[in-house]
Amino acid sequence: MRNLHVPLPDSIYAGLRQESQRRKRPATEVAREAISLWLKAMRKAAIRKELAAWIREFAGTEHDLDPVLERAGIEEMLRLAENEE
Repeated sequence: MRNLHVPLPDSIYAGLRQESQRRKRPATEVAREAISLWLKAMRKAAIRKELAAWIREFAGTEHDLDPVLERAGIEEMLRLAENEE
């Protein structure tokens, strides 16, 4: 494990201490969890952004939808609809 010194504004430090006390956990654990959650959210946002760019670039082209996959999906939907009746 590595240490990181992060100067915090008073308001953020106070909020961290309050959350630490509320959870009855060390502030370092609360901060570590918050950073981890933030990093995961940033990764998800980056993936969404890349996916949206890909969709914009390839929408309406031959790469838009695989015809075999589309046909299989339609067949499965029809099969499920028949089973519901």
